[in-house]
Amino acid sequence: MDQRLKRELLDSLNLDGERISRHFGLRYRAIEAERANVKNRYGLCTSDGVIKIRLRHVVTGDPLKYSSLVSTLCHELAHLRHFNHGPRFRAFYGVILEHARAEGIYDPRPVRRRPDSGVQLALL
Repeated sequence: MDQRLKRELLDSLNLDGERISRHFGLRYRAIEAERANVKNRYGLCTSDGVIKIRLRHVVTGDPLKYSSLVSTLCHELAHLRHFNHGPRFRAFYGVILEHARAEGIYDPRPVRRRPDSGVQLALL
């Protein structure tokens, strides 16, 4: 992944992370790209508020869909309140994800490529 695309993805995640966290009164220190060699998780939230998100697909190296990145972001933001995977965490993650959907930040519709142009199109 080139540095320009990586920076654009991180900038978008930071803007969306700020919007979401402000709504829920959450505070994080930074959103960063996970190391390229990490293959066993999509994201990580540390106790000091650093959120790391894997930006690329493990096998292809292609950037993950933005909806997948936002879902991971919401998951890690939920850890700022519940640092586990218990029932309260899962419920809060669902609330955050639904808020992101209502705000137009999270859109899980599938994306397909037009065969003639490579342009990505959301399926309705």
